[in-house]
Amino acid sequence: MGAGHHHGHGHDPSTRKGARRLAIVLILVLVYMAAEVIGGLLTNSLALIADAGHMLSDAGALGLSLFAIWIARKPPTPQKTYGYYRTEILAALANGAALVAVSLYIFYEAFRRLSEPSVVEGGLMMVVAVGGLVVNLAGLWILNEGKEESLNVHGAWLHVLADALGSVAAISAGTLILLFGWYWADPIASLTIGVLVIYSSWALLKETVGVLLEGTPGHIDVDSLRDQIRGLSGVTSVHDLHVWTITTGLVAMSGHVTVDAHSFTPAKSSEIRRLVHDRFGIDHTTIQLEVDGVGDCQPVV
Repeated sequence: MGAGHHHGHGHDPSTRKGARRLAIVLILVLVYMAAEVIGGLLTNSLALIADAGHMLSDAGALGLSLFAIWIARKPPTPQKTYGYYRTEILAALANGAALVAVSLYIFYEAFRRLSEPSVVEGGLMMVVAVGGLVVNLAGLWILNEGKEESLNVHGAWLHVLADALGSVAAISAGTLILLFGWYWADPIASLTIGVLVIYSSWALLKETVGVLLEGTPGHIDVDSLRDQIRGLSGVTSVHDLHVWTITTGLVAMSGHVTVDAHSFTPAKSSEIRRLVHDRFGIDHTTIQLEVDGVGDCQPVV
């Protein structure tokens, strides 16, 4: 006997809020990205150009995140029975990959400039970098609440965080150039930005790849789950137990539970589902009951 229990994604209100937050931050990023490109060209600052490039990846990440939220609302089809929930995870993966690509470019350009430091206008560089920091701090504040509800929004938040830290590095470099004429501070700041970008993207990539490989969510102890199901009266064994994430906030579980003949009723399946929900927070469950000593699923009359 198979028993399925499925609740919807359960984050529709927060998803709509997340979309609004992403749209506001996207507008802020696009406006200031243009300012940083102009400032970088006027000051000859690689750090500002790198920060603008990072802002471009921010804009792409935010746009991709908004698209993922929109398409994830589409209903399931016979060909895609889970709907388009995984689009959110794919967007988060693309965000992480884009961060790595941006950092590699920054490394290349920074090492090239270290061998031949270029003259940089430190004062104007600082002014532009401070403006970028203000925009990034505003973006972090707007996205902060939603980052715990969605890997997608979390990925966008990490983009903005890395950009804010990059602005701090650019401000520091501008100060050193303005006070001491240390033009090498510009490529050093760029390298710092690159390291920050790589660091911020690693956790996101690791988590999204784990979801796509259908690994067990980090907050679920499968051994404990198995033991607690096995501890129910009438249960003799649990096997083929699987727990995976469909998308952020939607964890699924399936398993075969062997029970004695007297416990083989629909009520036992409901009891297992309640335990899984109450103690592990898993709403989407599929339980196959089997009679001890028979092995195959038997109908319940």
